[in-house]
Amino acid sequence: MNLEKLKEKIKSFPRRPGIYFFKNAKGEVIYIGKARSLRDRVKSYFLPNPDLKVQNILSETEDVDYLLVSSEKEATFIENNYVRFYQPRFNLRLKDDKSFPFLKITIGEPFPGLYLCRRVEDDGARYFGPFSPAEEARRLLVFITRAFRLRTCENTVFRSRKRPCLEYDLKLCSAPCVGIIDQASYRENLERVLLLLEGRKNELQQTLRQEMERAAEELRFEEAARWRDTLKALESLKETQRVILPEKENLDLVGYAGLENRISIFIFHMREGRIRSSSGKIIQKTRTQPDQQLLVRSLIEFYSLEETPEKILLPFKIDRELENNLYYELKKHNNNIFLLYPSTRQLKTLLELANQNASLMLEKEENLSPLADLARVLGLKDIPRRIEGVDISTTSGEESVGSLVVFIDGEPVRSEYRKYLIKTVTGPDDFASIQEVLARRLSRLLKEDQTLPDLIFVDGGKGQLSVAREVLKSLGLTRIPVCSLAKKEEIIYSPNHPEGLKLEPSSPALKLLQHLRDETHRLAISFHRQRRQKKSFSSELDGIPGLGPVRRKKLLLTFGSLEAIKKASEESLSRIVGSHLARELKQRLG
Repeated sequence: MNLEKLKEKIKSFPRRPGIYFFKNAKGEVIYIGKARSLRDRVKSYFLPNPDLKVQNILSETEDVDYLLVSSEKEATFIENNYVRFYQPRFNLRLKDDKSFPFLKITIGEPFPGLYLCRRVEDDGARYFGPFSPAEEARRLLVFITRAFRLRTCENTVFRSRKRPCLEYDLKLCSAPCVGIIDQASYRENLERVLLLLEGRKNELQQTLRQEMERAAEELRFEEAARWRDTLKALESLKETQRVILPEKENLDLVGYAGLENRISIFIFHMREGRIRSSSGKIIQKTRTQPDQQLLVRSLIEFYSLEETPEKILLPFKIDRELENNLYYELKKHNNNIFLLYPSTRQLKTLLELANQNASLMLEKEENLSPLADLARVLGLKDIPRRIEGVDISTTSGEESVGSLVVFIDGEPVRSEYRKYLIKTVTGPDDFASIQEVLARRLSRLLKEDQTLPDLIFVDGGKGQLSVAREVLKSLGLTRIPVCSLAKKEEIIYSPNHPEGLKLEPSSPALKLLQHLRDETHRLAISFHRQRRQKKSFSSELDGIPGLGPVRRKKLLLTFGSLEAIKKASEESLSRIVGSHLARELKQRLG
């Protein structure tokens, strides 16, 4: 995206507090900032004669995005902690000469290991951090190994051990490598570590007190002393802060926004009073789907994969039956779950912020979608949600057929595809064939009062476009826009571009039209091939005495093709048509 397009996009930013993200061509966040007014602050980066830092940021910027918050003070907290999370390369204020460290747990292994690392990878492990200063991560790692004795050795060492190492002697590891601790006990310790790293410190303290008391009752005084010392150390352990809010709660704030054909859900994740991250999802819907059912279904799907907090703030009241269903599913992951509704002013303020971000997700998706790009390219007033495309296939005017495909919201709907035998055209005449298919299709839609397309697409160039416009005019449907795509140069023709328009290969609008063109072509070619095969089959079997339409059909159903019939033995053929006719077939077909 060039700078002029970015300037144009920024004009739509709100004059409200928030944080903004500069992103590169890969979608990676390269800079994060805070603003009292998002539009004014981001606009200032594009003023003449920027300083060197701004020049460097803009040289790599492909897109700018933002997140709304409720106040400038909140923006300060969120900027600080999102920078720690994303580690943008141009946010030097919170960086040292190295990237901030993470703690990594190889969660998918029988005995997961704990490691200090400086890069998050897509390897199935869980990562916690980043930590600043780096010494904080090291202190936490030492605390975990002393308190819970997770292994820190590499897998190559772990698999080759024959006896415990020095870490076991120093009581920094439980020696799972040689079977001193079983998998179940090791997993118990791992769950306690996860409580700590996920910020659920109160739960961990309660668990450890119970372990200490149980050990003391059973006269296991050394183990009781160990948990007592762990609790003392835990009290003084400094927590890694992410996004901070005043309330000390584990709460998810669910924002909701909806349009006629899709909804958006945006969730702020607050842990121990700190909003540590956010999630968002856009879901397709039909007109008949109630919002309550969509919300419940979406939350069940989301929390089947993600951590379920103690409380979830819902955006609106749901029916008792749906609420019970949601409780039932969520309690599978957290038995202490509690659903809240916005009853207080504070909760309503927080929820409004989540709702606004949900609405913004829909707006951004609308503005960046291929359909929106296509509407802009063609100069359409509205986004063409329903597009119908037409193509013709023929061989020297024989077995001419037409195809019609339907795309709704940019996706093919194959149940609405239609195939046409050309009835009124003699010889190879694509223009007349397109005219016939379009006239038959649109006339039927008018007659049956069905939904008309928002855009008609024809495979071809100026001539095909002209024919389509004539059909629309004859039926009084000139309000329906039409376009075509010439394959050789990938040039788009429309009433607003009579001489053609060539887009960049990466254009979302061009990719959508290419998808349409490929689908119409595929459907037309496959139908034409079926017709030719059927004609070839019939012609070679014509004139064989005793072989009528019924027996020809049986042969085709049994063997599948003319070639297979030719290769079949006389005995196989005789089971279908009798020995006399089978002998005649072998003589005729060779």
